[in-house]
Amino acid sequence: MTQHVQMGDLAIDQILFDFMEKEALPVAGLNSKTYWEMFERIVKAFTEKNKQLLQQRQTFQTAMTTWHKEQVFDLEKYKQFLYEIGYLLPEVADFCIETAPVDAEIATIAGPQLVVPVRNARYSLNAANARWGSLYDALYGFNVISEQDGATKTAQYNPIRGQKVIAFAKQFLDENFALKIGSHVDAIRYFIEENKLVVILENGQTTTLAIEAQCVGFNGEPSALTELVLKRHQLHVIIQFDASHFIGRTDKAQVKDIILESAVTTIQDLEDSVAAVDAEEKVEGYRNWLGLMQGTLTDQFEKNGEILKRTLNPDRSYKNLIGDTVYLHGRSVMLLRNVGHLMTNPAILVNGEEIFEGILDILITPVLSKIDILGQNALKNSRTGSMYIVKPKMHGPDEVKFAVELFEQAEQLIGLPNKSLKIGIMDEERRTSVNLKACIAEAKDRIIFINTGFMDRTGDEIHTFMAAGPMVRKADIKQQKWFSAYENRNVAIGLACGLQGKAQIGKGMWPKPDQLFEMYQTKIEHPQAGASCAWVPSPSGAVIHAIHYYQCNVAQRQTELLQQKMLSLDDLLTPPLAKEVSWSAEEVNQELENNCQGILGYVVRWVDLGMGCSKVPDIHHVGLMEDRATLRISSQHIANWLHHGIVTADQISETLKRMAQIVDQQNAHDPKYKAMSENLANNIAFQAASDLIFKGEIQPSGYTEPLLHAARLKLKGDIAR
Repeated sequence: MTQHVQMGDLAIDQILFDFMEKEALPVAGLNSKTYWEMFERIVKAFTEKNKQLLQQRQTFQTAMTTWHKEQVFDLEKYKQFLYEIGYLLPEVADFCIETAPVDAEIATIAGPQLVVPVRNARYSLNAANARWGSLYDALYGFNVISEQDGATKTAQYNPIRGQKVIAFAKQFLDENFALKIGSHVDAIRYFIEENKLVVILENGQTTTLAIEAQCVGFNGEPSALTELVLKRHQLHVIIQFDASHFIGRTDKAQVKDIILESAVTTIQDLEDSVAAVDAEEKVEGYRNWLGLMQGTLTDQFEKNGEILKRTLNPDRSYKNLIGDTVYLHGRSVMLLRNVGHLMTNPAILVNGEEIFEGILDILITPVLSKIDILGQNALKNSRTGSMYIVKPKMHGPDEVKFAVELFEQAEQLIGLPNKSLKIGIMDEERRTSVNLKACIAEAKDRIIFINTGFMDRTGDEIHTFMAAGPMVRKADIKQQKWFSAYENRNVAIGLACGLQGKAQIGKGMWPKPDQLFEMYQTKIEHPQAGASCAWVPSPSGAVIHAIHYYQCNVAQRQTELLQQKMLSLDDLLTPPLAKEVSWSAEEVNQELENNCQGILGYVVRWVDLGMGCSKVPDIHHVGLMEDRATLRISSQHIANWLHHGIVTADQISETLKRMAQIVDQQNAHDPKYKAMSENLANNIAFQAASDLIFKGEIQPSGYTEPLLHAARLKLKGDIAR
């Protein structure tokens, strides 16, 4: 039985109350009575507005569904209809954002962005520390380097593979830090002489960097370097030397490793990559964020029979070429993704009613960051007194305005400087995409981030056009007009609103964490498209993707893109409908099996194990990073095909049962996993997966959270009983 503490009209879950009273409020220097009194006033003042905004979403969807049922799609008539109902808004006047101050990692340094569930302390620490990563380790451990010709990944160091890694890394140096003469492959010594880098080649020639300014410093003695620090596109590379190291002693120049500045920023996530349905689970995330801000978060775990402990890395330092000490941030600058406006949470009740989780997050998470905002911690996150909060799943400018008003209230509640809470807008819902400039305008003095979220955006695209016709196959959605316009317009509008040099413009996640060679081949398209950050699923992925930011000058690319014409709103409004339904029975079955298997593989871990983000094997046993956004696509896609008779309810049910057996087999090695197929009729996770499809059409915006939260709360309640 959940215990609550009554504070005025607030009934606060004992777990949350104890955390706030014993850990959070004392660190922030806040008076408990005053805090909870103001908390209650804000919740009451904003709850009705929150409900109205959610009703507005439903009103728009109902009107659009009715329109599609009554006529064949015609773009001009459709656009006129959207303006008439207020879904599409008139263009706002030109403006430039005014956000200040902002850390350089947000404003001017382009690089990979890691996204991790903040409920997992180990992942959170690994991500924060992924600012710096070993190129040698990332290449050795993943498939960027092939295993042909004896270069297999073995438990013990394989020198054949090691030489391939070193060759790749030296080529990276040649491409980005070229020598005036020769190659880094031929270098036998690096040293500093008369405040300049000198490189001796194997043939006895003396050289230096082609661009001498790329050498910014060193560690060790000028004649006996332990580290050489280079810089390109505001990103640092550290060449480490050690003749006694098992790698260094085999290298001509005693290079033991090359460290790249990689995950410049990290999103610590309270939303799509976590399962947090009650106070117990919310507090796990809150406590970890507080530990990150205090610099005290640790995690201890066993790996290969050894007990390891993770802590936050300290800052780095080096000597510049005239001997002064220069400090480099040792950790990613961390953003915190709060939840959106939809869900409520039983962590706090007002007069017996759950409060909105988005309001809960904004009134609590800045309390946990106050020590960092005011610069009272040793291991700083922001050096400008800012907290960076990513707000997901907002539908249009009214919802952005609502979030900004809550930010203002939170600053007053917690005693923070005006506009210290900065906002990142996820451009992942259709009404935000089609009114993006107006959304940015509502937050023009707080915005530090816009990011395309293809997965959620696709889910909303399918749900919006549920009645218009059957969607193309899932793999073909990215080839449709709307997708190119969506990605292009996000960057173009962001640049037109002055985000260049002031805020991040981001792109989405790489979904295959083990397939880094494919990522290396393709993900350079994100910085080339003008994105100053793009999401990666792991520290090793951040290292490999960082190579692209050394290769591509994003600031220069953005300047070029400012001169190019933006793709049209008409393209963005063109739905990904199948022009004709000519798929074979086998093709339909493959699509259905793939979607059902992915849904079950994710949902069973979410509901049973509380894992909000999982590497889920697909039907071909390739591990894919799955979260609620990918689930939204798959469930909405089947619901759409069911609505239009491409598949039947019986087909879906039969496929779900077969796929449950496959998912059970794929998870058989996990001792925590409980098989679904033994008792499908009473398995909560299986029933939730089924409901996501069969009730998908009536879910608000096609979201998965309401059904997932209900299923996990039911499971936890059953266990408690």
